[in-house]
Amino acid sequence: MDFKDKTVAFATLGCKLNFSETSTIARSFEEKGFKRVNFKEKADVYVINTCSVTDTADKKSRTVIRQAAKINPAAFIIVTGCYAQLKPDEAAHIEGVDLVIGANDKFNIIKYLENLGKHHGGEIHTCAFGEISEFQHAWSFGDRTRSFLKVQDGCNYFCTYCTIPMARGKSRNPSIESLVDEARNVAEQGIREIILTGVNIGDFGHSTGETFLALIKALDEVETLGRIRIGSVEPNLLTDEIITFMAESKRIAPHYHIPLQAGTDEILHLMKRRYTTSLFAERVSRIRELLPYAFIGVDLIAGMNGETGELFEKAYQFIERLDISELHVFPYSERKNTRALKISGVVPVEERRQRAQQLIKLSEQKLKDFYRRNIGKRETVLFENEKTKGFMQGWTANYIKVETQYRPELLNEFRTVKLCGLNENGTMNISFE
Repeated sequence: MDFKDKTVAFATLGCKLNFSETSTIARSFEEKGFKRVNFKEKADVYVINTCSVTDTADKKSRTVIRQAAKINPAAFIIVTGCYAQLKPDEAAHIEGVDLVIGANDKFNIIKYLENLGKHHGGEIHTCAFGEISEFQHAWSFGDRTRSFLKVQDGCNYFCTYCTIPMARGKSRNPSIESLVDEARNVAEQGIREIILTGVNIGDFGHSTGETFLALIKALDEVETLGRIRIGSVEPNLLTDEIITFMAESKRIAPHYHIPLQAGTDEILHLMKRRYTTSLFAERVSRIRELLPYAFIGVDLIAGMNGETGELFEKAYQFIERLDISELHVFPYSERKNTRALKISGVVPVEERRQRAQQLIKLSEQKLKDFYRRNIGKRETVLFENEKTKGFMQGWTANYIKVETQYRPELLNEFRTVKLCGLNENGTMNISFE
């Protein structure tokens, strides 16, 4: 079929990994002649790359699907991503959906487009999670000055609250050599910074017998890359060798994202996490020893089954003591077919939200404290290709967001600046010296 006069729009929900995959899927459409348009515009085809990490993510996915059908009722609507893989029948029954594509076929959507006539009910192409086995390369381009580079997919952990292994299959990865080539290719497109993404990137190596440490050492030698950021790494996989190398590297940013999920050993045990609070605290302490000004972001789940009021208070006090920069907080969400559903002591939904709000307020204070601690320092900023009311923004290596008057010559460029003070909108004022 000739697609040269057809338009396509994309929407992405969820994680950075999804963004890298949507960008790659979009390039496959453009190669077939489609013209990409904004999602809010009327398009012939809409592709929604969904998330299903929480009940809220499911609801957002359904909302975005319905938005596409409302913008153009005659459009051909394709749903892919984790929601499509986990709940294909539900997705297929949303009015307007024509195709539901699971994990194995999300990069081969084009082959299902024999025509763009509306279907009577969504046609489903998914597989059992045990059959999700191939690694599909992906990287983002065109949206920002940074690129999300997919280095790993899937997870072997099966934490009791999580459905991601069922949505993405077992842990797998490509070779380091192929990723180095891909990073060089990304840099050649003018991208100054890459962010390594995956489901459990610290678990890198299952497919090739390599290690995550070897991967970041190899990428650190790619001279055309300006800066490398590391995505989320499990505390038990964030070894002293990795922390030490990051502190000594030429290109890797002093920016850590470490999922804690619960601040007590009791709840970590119920979650089937693979570390203790003492190990987590040791990791934070080691980072601070080597990189006093590193950014440390932490994931948390509030109100997991079994979390009594006393355990939450104990967790809060532990987190309050940690020298971290920011928290990413989610109220616990029941997920179908997870073992957490069998754990007694269900926390009321409103109580989960209240606990999450307490942690969010703590996070806001920690972030302000971290920013204030950096006032007066000189840092290298990569300026983003954005213009808002005459201002532009950028990020330091240690993930401080800065703001200055719009200057086109700064776009996608590194500049050394002095951090001068906090703005009301939470960014940092700077001066050029």
